[in-house]
Amino acid sequence: MAEVKLDHVRKVYDGTVVAVEDFHLTIKDGEFVVLVGPSGCGKSTTLRMVAGLEEISDGTISIGDRVVNDVLPKDRDIAMVFQNYALYPHMTVYKNMAFGLMLRKLPRDQIHTRVEQTAAMLGIEHLLKRRPKALSGGQRQRVALGRAIVREPKVFLFDEPLSNLDAKLRVTTRTEIKNLHQRLKTTTIYVTHDQEEAMTLGDRIVVMSEGKVQQVDTPLNIYRRPANRFVAAFLGSPPMNFIQGKLEESEGGLHFMDGQYIDLTLPGEMASRVASHKGKAVTLGFRPTAMSETAEGKFAGPGNSLTLQTSVVEPLGERIDVSCTSSTGGHLVARIEARDDFPVGDRVTFHLDMSHVHLFADGEFGPNLVHPSA
Repeated sequence: MAEVKLDHVRKVYDGTVVAVEDFHLTIKDGEFVVLVGPSGCGKSTTLRMVAGLEEISDGTISIGDRVVNDVLPKDRDIAMVFQNYALYPHMTVYKNMAFGLMLRKLPRDQIHTRVEQTAAMLGIEHLLKRRPKALSGGQRQRVALGRAIVREPKVFLFDEPLSNLDAKLRVTTRTEIKNLHQRLKTTTIYVTHDQEEAMTLGDRIVVMSEGKVQQVDTPLNIYRRPANRFVAAFLGSPPMNFIQGKLEESEGGLHFMDGQYIDLTLPGEMASRVASHKGKAVTLGFRPTAMSETAEGKFAGPGNSLTLQTSVVEPLGERIDVSCTSSTGGHLVARIEARDDFPVGDRVTFHLDMSHVHLFADGEFGPNLVHPSA
């Protein structure tokens, strides 16, 4: 196992296209870090630079106490699991798992022991004599995992390994990967575009967009205190609700107003944090779970009300998702306690828990004014 350090790493294609800009991060020994973001954000390019499959344009990458900028992929002591499994079709499962160890000229009995133990760990010992074409997608992914595990590398690299699996299999395989990490404690870098994978797997999450790191933190901190509007919009399902407006002084306090119908009073501490933006355009953001039908119960306390036109109700068991439209035409979602007779197509007043509200400076990457980054 080893620490991985990316020190102001940059990747530029053809001298003009910046794929990764100033990536700076230390991944601790044994840590599971997930790189997440939309397609084209630079997450896979970053992973490939760590693997040695992409040459870096600037900066340094270290694995353990060794700078690996000029070290060949096979000599970096890493193991990579790909999206497409990359198994040798003419080899049995046993030989696929053993091949890397054979190239390293390990003793035959040691190879056999490692393969057998790893296969038992993954529950694929009964598949060792089969070839990849005789396996399901989930079984092939387990073989790809096994091939990485038997090498006992310092670092595991995963490049969207679950994207070719169906929804149910993704969940079970994701759990297996997390269990494996808890047992092996190998430093792991995992790339995905799936926010649910990122939230459930990572010790820390790196949110990327347009080649830049937008935030690095634990899953809960990113969810509760997004650094900017992009992070807030990207992580969370259903996504965060947003309303455009301004901060205005009214009746001795600071209010968020949309200019027509919405007028929300900011609590004292929040008002003091954002006072410097009085009179400026801002974006109000809040999770669907910050809304309820009344001010009683779970969301009792500091709050305001929003009167919205309901359009669709989606039952989720104990909860329902209510799609709504504001008076200015904005789309909002409320996730509230379920009831069978919830009115659809009517105007309904919701309580908004102001202690769970965020305010962002104007723009797609406007910083969080309530919880500014350090």
